[in-house]
Amino acid sequence: MLFTAGGVHAAAELPQIKTSNGRHALFVDNKPYLILGIQTNNSTNYAAALKDVWPVAKLTQANTLSIPIAWEQIEPKEDHFDFSFVDYLIKDARRNNIRLILLWFATWKNNAPHYAPGWVKLDDKRFPRVVKPNGESLNSLSPLHSTTLEADKKAFRRLMAHLKKVDKKRTVIMVQVENEVGTYGAARDYSPTAEKRFQQAVPNELVTALNLPPGKWREVFGAAADESFHAYHIAKYCDAIAAASKAIYPLPMNVNVALRNPFNPGKPGQYASGGPTDNMLPIWKAAAPNIDLLSPDIYFRDYKTVSKVLELYSRPDNPLFVSEIGNDQPYARYFFATMGKQGIGFVPFGMDYTGYTNYPLGAPSYTPEAFQPFAEIYGLMAPWAHVWAALSFEKPTWGFAEPVDTQGQARKIWNAQASPEGTQPSPEDIQERAKNYTQRADMGLWDVEVTYGRPMFWTDPPKGNPVASGGALVAKLGDNQFLVTALHARVDIKPSEELKGQRSMHLRVEEGHFDSRGNWVFERVWNGDQTDWGLNFDAKHHLLKITMATY
Repeated sequence: MLFTAGGVHAAAELPQIKTSNGRHALFVDNKPYLILGIQTNNSTNYAAALKDVWPVAKLTQANTLSIPIAWEQIEPKEDHFDFSFVDYLIKDARRNNIRLILLWFATWKNNAPHYAPGWVKLDDKRFPRVVKPNGESLNSLSPLHSTTLEADKKAFRRLMAHLKKVDKKRTVIMVQVENEVGTYGAARDYSPTAEKRFQQAVPNELVTALNLPPGKWREVFGAAADESFHAYHIAKYCDAIAAASKAIYPLPMNVNVALRNPFNPGKPGQYASGGPTDNMLPIWKAAAPNIDLLSPDIYFRDYKTVSKVLELYSRPDNPLFVSEIGNDQPYARYFFATMGKQGIGFVPFGMDYTGYTNYPLGAPSYTPEAFQPFAEIYGLMAPWAHVWAALSFEKPTWGFAEPVDTQGQARKIWNAQASPEGTQPSPEDIQERAKNYTQRADMGLWDVEVTYGRPMFWTDPPKGNPVASGGALVAKLGDNQFLVTALHARVDIKPSEELKGQRSMHLRVEEGHFDSRGNWVFERVWNGDQTDWGLNFDAKHHLLKITMATY
């Protein structure tokens, strides 16, 4: 075997997150698992809608479906529970050979309790809302009231107990606690109950975890006190739900994040105040230890912002899981960037034929053609996703996404902005502009260079693809051996400074595939034209095992 998958023949255990040497993996059936996911639109959590979901799963070759389970659906009347959809969903998922991530839509679904039962939504006295400084009530449930927490927790515990009973095959591999928690329209709850708590000392557990001096919220957190107060109490709320439910059935649990823009964040309340946004991550990590992952939902299209988000949420204490991303073509390439940050999964949103699009956040249509960019990538990965998941956990890996965002931007960069109108750009101009389409990484004795928009048979400088679609993955198998795949890109492996002055060569470039047990199956050797101009990848799927040498 090329890699160690670990425990393949052992008895099946519950899915779990494992961390070793700062690297993370989701283990399913006792081996690393890469989530090639799709998520349905919000209101697809009914049996009649599933017929419009499975064709997209098949088209894309997804291995995991993220789908809502609504509190109003399983407890329409208080203490009267109905799990008929859950049962149907699990059976239908098994028929379609796909795993599930259940999304608990309850106290929060993007700020509001839209998916809470009517007996919760219509009772402000028992289940109070967030109150603005002017006394106006918002449609966002306050995290400060035990009545709300206990009702939500009871329903979630019943759901987890039911899963433990009916899902012996571990079809459900993760559960999301709430959905994009936080409040729009105010930094926190300013009700009398909240004000009384706000004037108290910051809990010792938080100041100790953050190494801060003791004091009241304003004294400790200054201008960030309101948002920090709200974040702490929402995190404690979600953690209480997770802890109580893991005591019954300890599946991995995540909280997804309605992001703020890391470069231009705005003010709390303009984004989802109190959620695990990048500035609140330390508070959430301290207050919610039973939440395994804080997972970004990415609807920024541009490379710079997405790269920053991936960097912020890929942490030694937080496995990177892109729990939602837009389903338009420009988002697809960020799969490669996610894998480059040691991501355990990637899930485009709105992947069904139910007749809805969230454009301009996502694609303007819900057609097979719209979903094809994700099908192209998942088709590349599906046969060996289990191998990549293990390599990512055990070996150094890199991922690259084409960095220029749109065809228009590519033209703007490439056109003769550095040359007088009507003249040809100089060779120096061309080389300078080519840097926009060139990415490099140090892999030890060897460096990798990835470029976009070049003819296969020549050394023309990279100009970028007509639309930003390129990406590459590299895993280091040994000092001189690498596993490489890509789409719409050229990959070159070159000597690093450590080998300066030595001649080098591709000693052997094998194309092949992995069998279901992770064994490498040789198909052919690349040489001559296929290696003289770099390793060139278009839309056709290739997986290469490369051995480099000096002489």
